[in-house]
Amino acid sequence: MNTNQVNQGTIENGGEDSVAVLTSPLSLACESGTDYRAPNLLHRILGLLKNVRPGSDLTRFSLPPIFNIPKSQLQCYGESVYCVNNDMLTRCANGGNPLERFTLVVAWTISTLRPLMFGVAPYNPILGETHHVSRGNLNVLLEQVSHHPPVTALHATDEKDNIEMIWCQYAIPNFYGTSIETQVLGKRQLKLLNNGETYVMNSPNLVIKFLPVPDVEWLGNVTIRCQETGLEAELCFKGNSFLGRRGNYRSIKGKILSSTEMKTIYEINGHWDRTVTIKDINNGKMTVIYRAKDVISAMKTPIVKDVKGLWASESAVLWGKVNEGILNKFWDKAKDAKTTIEDRERELVRNRKSKGEAWVPNHFVLSNCKKETGESEWEWEVKPKHTKVPPAPIIVPL
Repeated sequence: MNTNQVNQGTIENGGEDSVAVLTSPLSLACESGTDYRAPNLLHRILGLLKNVRPGSDLTRFSLPPIFNIPKSQLQCYGESVYCVNNDMLTRCANGGNPLERFTLVVAWTISTLRPLMFGVAPYNPILGETHHVSRGNLNVLLEQVSHHPPVTALHATDEKDNIEMIWCQYAIPNFYGTSIETQVLGKRQLKLLNNGETYVMNSPNLVIKFLPVPDVEWLGNVTIRCQETGLEAELCFKGNSFLGRRGNYRSIKGKILSSTEMKTIYEINGHWDRTVTIKDINNGKMTVIYRAKDVISAMKTPIVKDVKGLWASESAVLWGKVNEGILNKFWDKAKDAKTTIEDRERELVRNRKSKGEAWVPNHFVLSNCKKETGESEWEWEVKPKHTKVPPAPIIVPL
C-alpha cells in the first residue's frame, strides 16, 4: 500500500488491538482507483445484480468488499467538509456584504461534490458509528443515527470564525436495470453566526450508469436559500446523454436571485470538476468563483494525532481490518472482517428487539415528521446534543 495515502493508529479495545486505517480523500486524482479496485468490475457488478429486480430499494443490500473503497460513507460525507486544499469556509465567514457571502457559499457548496469511482462504493455505516476529525479550528463530528432507513448526522463548529454546520442526510438507492439512482435526501445548514445568516441547501442525486458507458454522476437540482438576506440560488447539475455524448458532462448551470424582488442577479455556468463562473446580469461581467483544481486536488490524508482519544465506534477503527484487506487485495480477509462487523450488528439489533429497547443516538437527537409533498414520505431532522464539537483525535495536516 502507498504510505503517502494511508495513515494508521492502534488502540487497545477490550484486550484486542484495533487498527485505525485512514486513506487518502476522494479528489480529482482519485478516479483512476488503481490502488484497490479489482479487475473486471463491470462484469462482476452485472453478475451481482442479475437477480435484483428493477425498481428495488438497495438500502439493505450488502456489497462484498471487492466492490468497496476502504472507507465508510460517514468518512465520505465528512471529507466533503474537512478535506480541502483551500479554506473556503473562512472566506464565506469573512465576506464583506450579504451578496459576496452568498456567492462564496454557493462556491463552497459546489466544493462539497467529489468525483467518485465507477464500480466501488463506501461501506454502509452501522448504527452508532462515528467519525470525528479536525482541520485547523474546524471540528467535525458525524454519527449514524439510524440504520433502516440509513440516516447520517453531521455537526461541525469553528469557534474562530464562528461557523456552525448541521447536516441530516439519508440516501435511498434504487436499481433500474441499466443504472442505480440514489436520492440524497435531507437538509444541510451552514450558519455564519457573526452575520446572523443561515444557509439551507440540499444535495444532488448520485447516478451510477452501467450502459452504454459506465460512469458515476451527480445529477439534479440544488437550491440554496438564506432567509435573512432573501438571496437564493438555483443550480442544475447535468451529465452525459444516454448515448454517451459528453456535452453536458459534469456541467452546472443556474442563477443567484433576490427572492424578495424576484430579480436575477447572476447567471452561473461551468463544470463542477473544473471551473465555475458567474455573469453579472447588469453589466455582463464574468467572474470565476470556483476552481476545482485549487480546492479538491493535492489534499492531505488525515492522521491520528491522539491514539487514546479514538473511540471504538470511529469509522477508521471499526472498519480498520476491512480497509487493510482491501488495500492489500486480501479479499478473503476483508470479507471475513466485514462479515464479523455485520453479524455483530445484527446480533445487537436482535438483542435490543428482544428487550424492547430502542436505539438512542449518543451525539444527536433524531426526529421525523410526515411530509405533505416530496420524494420521501418522511422528513428526518437532527439536533446536536452539544453546542460545540470538541477537537478530534484525528486531524487533517495544514
